[in-house]
Amino acid sequence: MKIGVNVLNFGPGTDPGVLRGWARTVEGLGFDLLMVSDHVAITPDVAVRYPPPFYEPFTTLSWLAALTTRVRLGTTVLIAPYRHPLLTARMAANVNELSGGRLVLGVGVGWARQEFAALGIPFEQRGRLTEEHLRDVRAAWADTAAYGDRPIPVWVGGNSDAGLRRAVRLGDAWHPLRPTVPWLREAAVRLAAYARGQGLPVPALAPRIALRLTAAPVTGPDRLAGEGTIDQIAEDLEELRRLGAEAVVLDPYGGDPRETRHPELAWRALETVAAYALHAPRTGTEQP
Repeated sequence: MKIGVNVLNFGPGTDPGVLRGWARTVEGLGFDLLMVSDHVAITPDVAVRYPPPFYEPFTTLSWLAALTTRVRLGTTVLIAPYRHPLLTARMAANVNELSGGRLVLGVGVGWARQEFAALGIPFEQRGRLTEEHLRDVRAAWADTAAYGDRPIPVWVGGNSDAGLRRAVRLGDAWHPLRPTVPWLREAAVRLAAYARGQGLPVPALAPRIALRLTAAPVTGPDRLAGEGTIDQIAEDLEELRRLGAEAVVLDPYGGDPRETRHPELAWRALETVAAYALHAPRTGTEQP
């Protein structure tokens, strides 16, 4: 099972130097993936949680590709309706080629109504638009002379039943966001049932879970996967292995933009997880 990190590519504390520090930490500790998120118009509903500066994912990943050598690069998640599918296909293929085949394209339908309005995209049609987008992207990639012949895995996000069905029809992996372990266990059964009903393969499981390291155990039915003591987090990761997860992405962002001013707190949490889960007790600045 691959373990990755959702890097904070937004907020008042984020700048090129901090992004460089994230890249060195994630790759230096031995994690397998470095992923960033996506917003285009930082409307008020977005800015409350993800304020500017917000570094656009494809340009950011292109830059980070030059700062790294091993770690895979991806989006968690690209909001599919925000771009023309041929633009997404071209940019994704280019980043994949420039990075030596390291791109993972995670996509989602989006949630910010004001941002959809600012971009002139009908919010209520975002599910249909996402499915059309994915079909068109895959059709473009089939032209290997124009887009290259390196395969790009597509992770389809979404915790709803529609998201699960979309992942079965159009994804290489299902990428649910910040679940609890019991919910994920039950949802994986539904995912397999949807796949059987469609006569299609079951997509791989690749969740993005929280990373909130605490001194005392976190209890209760609402505890998110990845939340609690290092022993609880290690057990969550082991449970995800037992569920057959292909990859897990750790999300250290707790929702307060002020966290971006102190990335070293997240880096220390990642060092702790790496020591337990990756058996690589290195500092965040060393190269693997």
